[in-house]
Amino acid sequence: MEHVKDIINKFQIPIKKYSYEPISNGLINDTYLVSSDRNPLYILQKINTEVFQNTEALFQNLDLVLPSLDASNYQKVELLATNTGKNYYKTASKEVWRLMTYIKDSQVFNTTENVNIAFEAGKIITNFHSLLVDFDIHLLADTLPNFHNLQFRHEQFLTALKNAKTEKIKEAKKAIRFVEENITVFLEMPMDNLPVRVCHNDTKLNNILFSKHNKALCLIDLDTLMRGSFLYDFGDAARTIVNTASEDEINLGKINFKPELFEALLSGLASQEQFLTMQEKKLLPLSVALMPFLHGIRALTDFLENNKYYKVKYVNQNLDRCKSLFAFSKKALENRTFMQNCIRQILG
Repeated sequence: MEHVKDIINKFQIPIKKYSYEPISNGLINDTYLVSSDRNPLYILQKINTEVFQNTEALFQNLDLVLPSLDASNYQKVELLATNTGKNYYKTASKEVWRLMTYIKDSQVFNTTENVNIAFEAGKIITNFHSLLVDFDIHLLADTLPNFHNLQFRHEQFLTALKNAKTEKIKEAKKAIRFVEENITVFLEMPMDNLPVRVCHNDTKLNNILFSKHNKALCLIDLDTLMRGSFLYDFGDAARTIVNTASEDEINLGKINFKPELFEALLSGLASQEQFLTMQEKKLLPLSVALMPFLHGIRALTDFLENNKYYKVKYVNQNLDRCKSLFAFSKKALENRTFMQNCIRQILG
C-alpha cells in the first residue's frame, strides 16, 4: 500500500494516518476505501486507462455535470482537488487517480429481493435524468465511442470469432448460437428517433448508493457518463434488479425474472415527474433484454480474445458471465408481454 499512501498525499486533504481497504465490486478500476481511525472518509480510484484512454474528456464531463447533480432528492458527490488544483492526479508512469467524498453510512447491493430497494432504484434513476433533462448534451465528449452501439459490438464479436482458437469456439458454442439466433431482434430496434440524453450508461444496482435505511441517494461510478438513450439506463438497472442471481452465476437454473421487482422498479420510475416519450415507453420492455444481451456479447468477445477488457479471477469467468447474461436476456424476451402491460398500467 506504499504507492497508495504516496498518491493520497497529492490531494488537498488533512494530513492524517489513513488506512486503505480495497473494494472489489468494480470490474474496471482499482478502488480503495480510505479511512482514519476506522472512520471512512474518501473513495480513492485508479482509473483503468486501457479502457478510459481519454481521461481529460472523462474528467471534463464530470466537471460539467456534477454541479447539476445536487438537489434535495439527490446526494451530491464531490471530486477533491489535487495540490495543483486539478480534479485528478497523473503519476510519472501515467497512472490516473481521483479522490472522492465518501457518503457516511452508505451501502450498495449487488442484487436484491427487496421491492423497496427496487422502487428506490427506479426513483433515483428518474431523479438523475430529471436533473439533467435540460443539460446541453453537445457539451459532453464521448469518452467511450460506440459504448452501447450493438452494431459495433457485433462486428467486434465477429472479428474475435474469426480469430479465436478452435478450443475456445467449441467451449462457447451455445453462447455463440444464442448471438446468432437473437442479434436481428436487437439490431432492428428503432433507436434512431429516440431522444439523446445525458446518461449514466452503467446503472447496474451496485452503482446506486443507498442509505442505511435503504433510501437511494445517488448514482456512483460516473466514468461512463455521456450521451445515450434512457433505454440503456433502464435496461441496465432492470438486468441487475429483476434478476436476483449474480452476473457470474454458474448455475443458470438460478437466473430468474421477478415480476414484483420489475413492477417496483417501474413504480419508482413513475413516482417522479415524467419526461419519457411514448416511443421510449414502448421500447422499455425490449431494453430489459437488450442490455444483458449487449453485455453478454461483450463478455463473450472478451473470452474469445483471452480476457483483455474485464478483470477475471479464472480463465472462463467471461464465458460464465455471458452465459448468465444471455440466460436473463432470454427470460426478459419471454416476459415482454408482461412488461408491456405493466408499463401501460404504471406509466400510461
